[in-house]
Amino acid sequence: MLDLAHTIMIQGTASHAGKSLLVAGLARIMAQDGFSVAPFKSQNMSLNSYADSDGGEMGRAQVVQAEAAGIEPRVDMNPVLLKPTSDTGAQVVVQGRPVGTMNARTYHDYRSGLLDAVSESLERLRRDFEVVIIEGAGSPAEVNFRDSDIANMKVAEIADAPVCLVGDIERGGVFASLVGTMELLKDEDRGRVKGLIINKFRGDRSILEPGLDYLEGRCQLPVLGVVPFIRDLRIEEEDSVALSPDRAVWPSDVRRASGGNGTVNVRVVRLPRIANFTDFDSLAACPGFDAQYVEQPVGLADADLIIIPGTKSTITDLKFLWSSGIAAEIIRKAGSGTPVIGICGGYQMLGRSISDPHGID
Repeated sequence: MLDLAHTIMIQGTASHAGKSLLVAGLARIMAQDGFSVAPFKSQNMSLNSYADSDGGEMGRAQVVQAEAAGIEPRVDMNPVLLKPTSDTGAQVVVQGRPVGTMNARTYHDYRSGLLDAVSESLERLRRDFEVVIIEGAGSPAEVNFRDSDIANMKVAEIADAPVCLVGDIERGGVFASLVGTMELLKDEDRGRVKGLIINKFRGDRSILEPGLDYLEGRCQLPVLGVVPFIRDLRIEEEDSVALSPDRAVWPSDVRRASGGNGTVNVRVVRLPRIANFTDFDSLAACPGFDAQYVEQPVGLADADLIIIPGTKSTITDLKFLWSSGIAAEIIRKAGSGTPVIGICGGYQMLGRSISDPHGID
């Protein structure tokens, strides 16, 4: 029997704590140190998807992590992908192939049956690589999901992986979130956590030291590291929570029109169920372009180019455009000569009508 890869798991106290980026960083370091390493995230909820070489669909975060590891992405790295279609429903993709659209209640009952697919994908990676770095989803302390967990401590158990727990200090409350998470874990799961990490720190490390001492004493675990906040990393985000609110244009943050200074003001409509929003990251990084997301009509005031992006729910998001007044402003701007580009679902919105007689959308 072949030896299986070593594993380590990064879990977080909440979504957007920085798990994906830390996994990518660890993958790059290990690859540079000569290890064959692969990322793994059993369940991902995201409209940022990618098709691997076999046409299977997976989350973009694991693609970035695979790139960091110097390997080709494959769907085993993300065997379950949830693509939200509404506030209470999502398309379910298993090992790269869609199996249906489910509401939250149906999926809650269904997902425990996905452990076989999760285990199969993880084992294949462990046979092909020396190290597998596993990323958790959300928080392991969500007690209402404990019995049907396929993303956090259940995966750590299957992989027999030591867990590093990450807290985001930028949003405040990092000590409460780390201690609270540990307190809510079952005894056997608490024993899997081997260390704590504080992410996105700004300021004087010496001022933080008393807090680190408290954490180590209270949790009886070492603080493995304090990771600094780094601006403008230009690494693709996993999901659109990263767009709100600092990357959206609000009424108090509308810039003056370019006024002939050579800058092209690109305004991307921030649809409620925007898909593959990282497609526009290259525009934001390109000299001569000022690319921003907008959520209100006033955000289009200085637009030289308007983009309506893709969406998983074309009709619902089109209704949002009309109810918010954005659609009327787009029509007004287009009438005065401002170019408008639609991508995927956004392109469909530019038509005269959309017909969905069977309710597929």
